[in-house]
Amino acid sequence: MSSSHPHGVPRGLPEAVDIYDTTLRDGSQQEGLSLTVDDKLRVAEQLDHLGVAYIEGGWPGANPKDAEFFRRAAAGELRLEHATLVAFGSTRKAGGRAESDPVLADLLEAATPVVCLVAKSAAWHVTETLRTSLVEAVDMVADSVGYLRSAGRRVMLDAEHFFDGYRDDPGFALDVLAAAEAAGAEALVLCDTNGGSLPHEVEAVVGAVRDRVGVVLGGHFHNDSGCAVANTLVAVRQGATQVQGCVNGYGERTGNADLTAVVPDLSLKMGVGTIPRERLGRITSVAHHIAELVNVAPDAHQPFVGVSAFAHKAGLHTSAIARRRNAYEHVDPAEVGNGTRFVVSEMSGRSTLALKAEEIGLELPEAVLGEVVSRLKELEHRGYHFEVADGSLELLLRSAAGWKQDFFRLESHRVITELREDGSFVTEATIKVHVGDERVLATAEGNGPVNALDTALRKAIGPAYPSLAQVHLTDFKVRVLETSRGTEAVTRVLVDSTDGERTWTTIGVSSNVIEASWEALQDSVVFGLLHAGEHRQ
Repeated sequence: MSSSHPHGVPRGLPEAVDIYDTTLRDGSQQEGLSLTVDDKLRVAEQLDHLGVAYIEGGWPGANPKDAEFFRRAAAGELRLEHATLVAFGSTRKAGGRAESDPVLADLLEAATPVVCLVAKSAAWHVTETLRTSLVEAVDMVADSVGYLRSAGRRVMLDAEHFFDGYRDDPGFALDVLAAAEAAGAEALVLCDTNGGSLPHEVEAVVGAVRDRVGVVLGGHFHNDSGCAVANTLVAVRQGATQVQGCVNGYGERTGNADLTAVVPDLSLKMGVGTIPRERLGRITSVAHHIAELVNVAPDAHQPFVGVSAFAHKAGLHTSAIARRRNAYEHVDPAEVGNGTRFVVSEMSGRSTLALKAEEIGLELPEAVLGEVVSRLKELEHRGYHFEVADGSLELLLRSAAGWKQDFFRLESHRVITELREDGSFVTEATIKVHVGDERVLATAEGNGPVNALDTALRKAIGPAYPSLAQVHLTDFKVRVLETSRGTEAVTRVLVDSTDGERTWTTIGVSSNVIEASWEALQDSVVFGLLHAGEHRQ
């Protein structure tokens, strides 16, 4: 093949692209992310629920976990209604035969309808990493694709290091693609493996390559230069009709193209079909569900799906949005299953509080709003931070409207921490509360004062409120606000909680860390009981 090609220009956007998710393979290489086989099955179910076209399940044979995943999937434990499961692996070894190659044998044993093969398309990697010739590298691609096609598999090729390879030796990079296509590959995916390409470079390369191939052209971009999403969109503008990436941008180093941004960008802004349009509203819940499954805290500021993606703090913004929703929102949050939030802080005015009250179904008179604004500014001066404590803010607004929680009334609590001779600490909390007309005393041990208080409170009021069993603390944060005062400093405590459906944060502030912790804990429990619709039994 010739090593030169004129710079391509956009040929017109495709009507639709295939979304190929590699969270279970490339995404699971993220530092600190580890999935069990059960986790992988549940993530795959969520991806199918979202409506992606392909789910790359892993590399069968590379480790026992992936081998078990494919066995269980083939045995019927994974029922996909929309997506096609893909097995990933490499071409045959240099100097070997496809018929006897163990990697290809594992790919066939995985019994997936589609196989994605990775092949080096950078000449330097062939000669220095594989330590073979460029001719043999091309033959490895042709032999492997041909063998899998003869076994009845659909085959895609991931051209590893393609953008770097094309820059150094475009002739060899194009030869790899041509060999795969001639042998029967149905898709050729250009991979920016090191993640260093910039959008104008991607535009030039994809534009140059697209007219040289007669099958589906795809793009797979890592985010090392912060351009993975932009590079993906540019590749589509230049003719790519398969998009690879991960939900929430998971992946090695800085991750892969985040499909929760790529999909709405293509669908809502560029008019390119991705997942079924009626499923686009699922993308926020799926992103959060998968984050829980992989045990990686969601990024609150993640575009489209983050809890702060459509949050507004400044009074000017909120007053404008009250009149026209698109004043400070680039899309309707509902289209991606998210929603507008009005964040209340010392910067807030009456309009912000009125909108926040409206969110929770309250109508506060102007005079009350003024009192709340003053109260809010006073509390924030003392160290409260309500823009990150939505649960405590709601309770504050309800209190201003005349509501009083009557789930329980605290009489007293006591916390004792004992250092034993063996060096271990034991913490015990005793709590006295009134539930209706009944006075209840409960004592519990915990691994710290907050845990002990939480356990004692649940022990005291749990029999009256069964829904409390569904409320769990998920995070506990402590920040010292006045470091110059040492151990006398004011402390801010934030408690994150969930009932399995919603999440909320509550706050406590005091120079006594136990008092601050109790305040946040108490608000968390009250908020949970309130939204469970509990009444004393």
